[in-house]
Amino acid sequence: MDKKLKVGVIGTGFIGPIHIENARRSFKADVIALVEKDMETAREKAAKYDIPLVYDDYRDLLKNPDIDVVHICSPNSMHYAMARDTLLAGKHCLCEKPLTLTRTEADDLLAIAREKKLVNAVHFNVRYYPLIRHAREMIHRDDVGRIYALTGSYLQDWLFKDTDYSWRLESKISGPTRAIGDIGSHWLDLIEYVTGQEINEVMADFETFHKTRKKPLKPVETWSGKLLTNEDYQEVPIDTEDYATVMLRFKNGTKGVFTVNQMAAGHKNRVYFEINGSKCSLIWNSETPNELTVGHRDRGNEVIMRDPSLMYPEAREIAAYPGGHNEGFADASKHLFREVYDYILAGDMTAKPRFPTFEAGFREVVLCDAIVKSAKTGQWVKVL
Repeated sequence: MDKKLKVGVIGTGFIGPIHIENARRSFKADVIALVEKDMETAREKAAKYDIPLVYDDYRDLLKNPDIDVVHICSPNSMHYAMARDTLLAGKHCLCEKPLTLTRTEADDLLAIAREKKLVNAVHFNVRYYPLIRHAREMIHRDDVGRIYALTGSYLQDWLFKDTDYSWRLESKISGPTRAIGDIGSHWLDLIEYVTGQEINEVMADFETFHKTRKKPLKPVETWSGKLLTNEDYQEVPIDTEDYATVMLRFKNGTKGVFTVNQMAAGHKNRVYFEINGSKCSLIWNSETPNELTVGHRDRGNEVIMRDPSLMYPEAREIAAYPGGHNEGFADASKHLFREVYDYILAGDMTAKPRFPTFEAGFREVVLCDAIVKSAKTGQWVKVL
């Protein structure tokens, strides 16, 4: 039997259990340890997820010589220090986005990863829906033609009410941008990945609809949907955006625009794009991820189903089931983790990774910085 990697997970809020589940589903790794803010919580989560080792300080986990890979699933402000310490401890690192809150921090992590020759990855899981890779291959093979324009959105409604609250609303923890940094970063990474084109300039407009929110006096997990009474909260000002629309100029002259909104009633978690080319259009929606619409001018539109027999070979590699057996959100993370683990197990650190590395994380920090600057100045800003 091939060697299985030993994984430690830092943080078990909303995204941590998704990492735990899909690390196991990859069949390439065993999750042997987790870190939480205190031992009581750590033991409770370890019992729930059947994990043998628990820590309340991530640095203690890093001292464990058995752990090969560390998944960082903590709040944003902790990513840089944890990723840096993970690499310096000689562990491979898979980090949630955003990689860091500043360009300087991201640059530092890139330098350390290169020096240490360790595997580094960012959890841009939306890339790993099979039809996303098929769409990328269609563009690469010139099935779509010259790309004229791009439109899209990432819409959620989990912050619709002023009683909805999360640490993601606090800029000291989540960073200077929320809707763009939290979900816009996924859309930006996705569209550059699918098209193979780089964004050159941005023009952004931000809005915060709830200027104040009701902050719980005790912890509430993201996406928990727990209701509060008047005695459970305090009014706090909000300094991050609920909504943003960004116009895009790409290096090759392509134009684009996208919207992110975390107060869009009726949309739970919808990533959407439309790519208009000289031969056809491509349309994809993450809430129906097993369908890719191909739009035509002179004949009926097509719907390509997520069926390995209908997709290019590059997409078949991340299609685990036959046509009609749907794959979704969790499977995307499983495929990403499997590619990361396969790369580690192969042992050739000179090979070009197919998964999103810290370079992709750095790219999103740079893009978000430019978008925030544009929102503040009301001007087009170059992505440098």
